[in-house]
Amino acid sequence: MKFSPREFRSQADAALNDRTLQQALVRARSGFVNKRAKAVAALPEFEVLRAEASAIRVDALNRLPDLLEQFEAGVLAAGGQVHWATDAAEARRIVVGIAQQREACRVAKGKTMVGEEIGINPALEAAGINVVETDLGEYIIQLAQEPPSHIVAPAVHKTREQVAELFAQHHRRDERLAALSGIPELVDEARRVLRETFLSADLGITGGNFLVADSGSVVLVTNEGNGDLSATLPKTHIVIAGIEKVVPTMTEATTLLRVLARSATGQPLTTYTSVFTGARRATDETGPEEFHVVLVDNGRSAMLASELRDMLRCIRCGACMNHCPVYGAIGGHAYGWVYPGPMGQVLTPWLLGPERAPDLAHACTLNGHCAQVCPVGIPLPDLIRAMRVREHESHVNTFAERWVFQQWTWWAKRPALYGWALRAKARWLHRLARPGSALRRLPVWSAWFRGRDLPTPQGRTLRDLMREKLRGAR
Repeated sequence: MKFSPREFRSQADAALNDRTLQQALVRARSGFVNKRAKAVAALPEFEVLRAEASAIRVDALNRLPDLLEQFEAGVLAAGGQVHWATDAAEARRIVVGIAQQREACRVAKGKTMVGEEIGINPALEAAGINVVETDLGEYIIQLAQEPPSHIVAPAVHKTREQVAELFAQHHRRDERLAALSGIPELVDEARRVLRETFLSADLGITGGNFLVADSGSVVLVTNEGNGDLSATLPKTHIVIAGIEKVVPTMTEATTLLRVLARSATGQPLTTYTSVFTGARRATDETGPEEFHVVLVDNGRSAMLASELRDMLRCIRCGACMNHCPVYGAIGGHAYGWVYPGPMGQVLTPWLLGPERAPDLAHACTLNGHCAQVCPVGIPLPDLIRAMRVREHESHVNTFAERWVFQQWTWWAKRPALYGWALRAKARWLHRLARPGSALRRLPVWSAWFRGRDLPTPQGRTLRDLMREKLRGAR
């Protein structure tokens, strides 16, 4: 199934009309939000940790070149190798080259968003190398030939019945698979198939949540243990990570881990938190014979020098999308690429170019909830506004959209006239709506109302209501 950020509007329409998806999104949204709320409430010092985590990420970005050089020295000292990739194409060449040099036939791959970003699976498959996703969610969507719809739970849009059908179709054991519906049964079936992959893989690929500069270590968190098996059982382990993931020491990584798990899944710590440092040593009983780290830039250095640099603080917890009303209504596939939700509204236009994602920066109410829950304090609404400015200045939006913005600017610069127009419009909308019902149609705005209802307008502007409230408070 093909999705594109250029087709956001049509994909969003389809998502709003997909009843199965809507049911899955309601379940997922309440689960993520409630679990995070409980985890935060159980830790009184969470806001203090949040401030520390934000400061850690800001400091690391300020010292990024030095920390990366220190990290490289640590990896080399531990018997590993570091490869620098300026863009996605170079990263693909490096990974495929290592696999071909080792004559790898099968790859056990853990979840890595940077791997998705650079398109590593198609590149390996084009080279005749079999790639098997070992994260359960990633494995499910690999069978479905779909991209992830969430960075933490890639198959959050799938029902258990759909998963059972996929297993029956691809595993081809017997008709019993079609009847599987319980989650434990489905997990056991996936475990049975993936166990063979772990034991037969020539090469393992994982991501890296944090890169520890002073030791050259890679910190990886998973909830299934598949990352450990992908990293330690094959003879060669390749880590694919963005250059922004580096932190000075394990002390800083530990602080980030405490806010990461609570923000992502509501856990005090992720089930498996593993630290990999170099290749197997003579005294080690297990581990890879070769350890490679591919450090991917792919536009990150340019972002670091721009007004969007705060986006590089991101630790990929997914809290912003879990609390986003737009993501909650349409899911991840509507965004058309690797990074959905508020983070994707900044990253996708930056990494692909605004002309390939012209609508994403506008798919936001600017309610600010994403910034309130971000564990490292990224001011996402400010960055989304900055991306809108970039798109407007580069004329990515249509002539009609630019004309509307120009008209609005003219009125906004004349406060008295603007206030009069708002009051007139508020009264007009109130008359159009039936008392006690939502407004479902409006001349010229039919496209906007296809996927939205407007609560009954009160007939007064927000400014007037606030003035009345203030007068009442006196």
